[in-house]
Amino acid sequence: MRLSTKGRYAVMAMADLARRQAALAEGDRAVTLAEIAARQQISLSYLEQLFARLRRRGLVKSLRGPGGGYRLAREAVNTNIADIVMAVDEPLRATRCGKSKGCMLKGERCMTHDLWEEMGRQLETYLASVSLEDLVSGRLSDPESRAA
Repeated sequence: MRLSTKGRYAVMAMADLARRQAALAEGDRAVTLAEIAARQQISLSYLEQLFARLRRRGLVKSLRGPGGGYRLAREAVNTNIADIVMAVDEPLRATRCGKSKGCMLKGERCMTHDLWEEMGRQLETYLASVSLEDLVSGRLSDPESRAA
């Protein structure tokens, strides 16, 4: 199972924002999307679309004027990866089945439906357990450090 570019780029951009914001002293300027786009090699117009969704979901706040840009709306430790992925409308389902119809030609569920559905739930649970702080600080390489 793969996330689309929407989900991956949103997580990359939010991690960049969290890292950059942590490096800036409190009260310093916000981070511009142009800076994130250059560092992460993501199209600026694509980032603008993603950040509009992230802003609507309360994950970032925008600051206008000189020194404007974006800041995290809450601390990185309180923002999980699942929130980011869902904010950009990225489904975490691994099945082809729709809500009311199965993936088979006659509308029934496939034999492996429950397997893929459970995998999607496990993925969502895992992404919900990982914070931006975990990602930025490198704690993912040592799962024990996240439990502390």
